[in-house]
Amino acid sequence: MTAPLTEPAIVSTLRAAGCVFAEDEARLILSTARTPGEAAAMVERRSAGEPLEHVLGWAMFCGLRIAVEPGVFVPRPRTEFLVRRAHALAPPRPVILDLCCGSGALGAALASGTDECTLHAADIEPAAVRCARGNIAPYGGTAHQGDLFDPVPGELRGRVDVLLANVPYVPTGDVALMPAEARDHEPRSALDGGPDGLDVLRRVTAEASRWLAPGGRLLFETSERQVAAAVAAVQGGGLAATVAASDDFYATVIVGAKPV
Repeated sequence: MTAPLTEPAIVSTLRAAGCVFAEDEARLILSTARTPGEAAAMVERRSAGEPLEHVLGWAMFCGLRIAVEPGVFVPRPRTEFLVRRAHALAPPRPVILDLCCGSGALGAALASGTDECTLHAADIEPAAVRCARGNIAPYGGTAHQGDLFDPVPGELRGRVDVLLANVPYVPTGDVALMPAEARDHEPRSALDGGPDGLDVLRRVTAEASRWLAPGGRLLFETSERQVAAAVAAVQGGGLAATVAASDDFYATVIVGAKPV
């Protein structure tokens, strides 16, 4: 039988591995692990550089515990700003499509704040779709595997009120500069947005109007330096673009609205 690790011992091990928030992480590991052996294995994985969320098996996002398994994009706290904007814009009983959904965190968070909705999600990564299915199931959601709109049921065409598109927007040349936790443990497809970071976004904006209902909105994140090009892509897709920024979340969100 494995002897239980003490919290100070875990903190010491994590701090030696370079974990800045070793105390908080130690408490999370101890509260999540079901056995001393599992706790020891989790400490070993975290010390080896795995993202804490992959080690725990979950991430907190908009007050929800979102299941996240290895190889799945970890939802970022800054993206909560996008969800807040979506909540403010969603009509009653919205039809929601979470594209490039990863774990399905955005769709789950938006659905959790609505009394009634229709929720679909899609991602190209099989592991992401597995996570998303579990995370959106409590809200009656359905997750599909495939490239962008390809797997989305045709019956949603022209009916989507809120299109959440957490597209990758890191320029290819900058991926190598990302923290190792993301670069080495999250799918490249969830990070690499092409030469200027906007290749996937342009594919989404080219089709979004066909899927949105009149007055429907497309919401996505981008960096400050990409705003002008991203707005041009939205307008090129026939949508009216507005930009919202938050200093608190350090996030920039662009909203594309389909004319009524």
